[in-house]
Amino acid sequence: MAKTADPLAVTWTERYSKTIDRIWSKIPNVIGSFIATVAIFLLGATIHGDWLLILVHFMKYTKHESESTSAENSSDSAVPADYSFSLKEYHLEGLPYFLIGGTTVSYIMFLGVGGFLHWYYYVRQRDRPEEWKCQPNKWMSPELERHEILFGAASLLLGSILSGVLSCYVANDGWTRIYYGVSEYGWVWYFLQWPVTFIWQDYLTYWHHRMYHTPFLYKNFHKMHHKYKQPTAFSVTAIHPVEFVHMQAVLMSPIFLWPIHWVTIIVLMMYIYYHGIIDHSGVNFKAYWWQPWQPPCIFHDNHHQYFHVNFGFNIEYWDHLHGTYRKKDRIYNENLFYGQGKSLTEASEAEIAVEVAERESENPLAFNSNEHEFSLKTEHLKEKKKTK
Repeated sequence: MAKTADPLAVTWTERYSKTIDRIWSKIPNVIGSFIATVAIFLLGATIHGDWLLILVHFMKYTKHESESTSAENSSDSAVPADYSFSLKEYHLEGLPYFLIGGTTVSYIMFLGVGGFLHWYYYVRQRDRPEEWKCQPNKWMSPELERHEILFGAASLLLGSILSGVLSCYVANDGWTRIYYGVSEYGWVWYFLQWPVTFIWQDYLTYWHHRMYHTPFLYKNFHKMHHKYKQPTAFSVTAIHPVEFVHMQAVLMSPIFLWPIHWVTIIVLMMYIYYHGIIDHSGVNFKAYWWQPWQPPCIFHDNHHQYFHVNFGFNIEYWDHLHGTYRKKDRIYNENLFYGQGKSLTEASEAEIAVEVAERESENPLAFNSNEHEFSLKTEHLKEKKKTK
């Protein structure tokens, strides 16, 4: 039997798999799992260049703690008029350093840590996908995997530029609603702003995502992201540039809308990016006990598999609220828009056959119940026959 081409042959870890595996075999499983978790967090924190924001905010926080009131007043001193173009005039002094630093680190982490995560799951555990993969019997082709990485790398450049500009702007005291001392708005608002900001970001993201699943926007922009029916961590940045910028604007909007502490925005952005990696990994990760709002990884994996359903990200309640949560008695495919799907009683025999095959390809261990939650029971098919 001919050897099946490995869809991850384009990653550096494929070439050095045996060497890495030999080293990894000496590491205890608990430590190995911890390293993999940290790697996902680091990838999420750096993939868009937002590590720069963490650094900038920390530096401004220490500056805020050490500066006196007189130093703050001195910043209002008159600046000589200069009609020549200057980055300083736009709060972008030192921008090239931010762009180069942010982009360099982003690519190192994207290829380095991203490659490691691919090796950890898709190479090292490739022979037992039923233990960890959401769609254990389906893999992207080498060509599509290459497209995912190259397209994701191109979008990564855009993300690094956007984060670099924003970080530079904040570092140069550009106007935002970010503050650094809790006493400025009190402890009540400090604790209240966490759920307010998180809910705002997530609910706006739900509608942003759902909007890009309307026929025109989907076919012209979002469809590129849905080339990957079995997504991996590299899929998270493989998005059309227009949509990418729009999404960044949604996520960053709170810093211009209401007073928000620097720790709040940083932690929430890291949470969002971390779960962005998780949700696109194709691995059957599940939420921890302290995350009752967070759906398992297969929730978004189902979105890629069935297209126009499950539009939420970190709070699945939005889909329940608006009727776009995947239902057992309905089928979904790329031609059925608006998240409602089609009733089984209205589906053809061919559509039912495709749906059965898709559902059987899902890993029961990926669901919170460890069972197939959407398997087509015999009674469903009998009910369909009765309606004919």
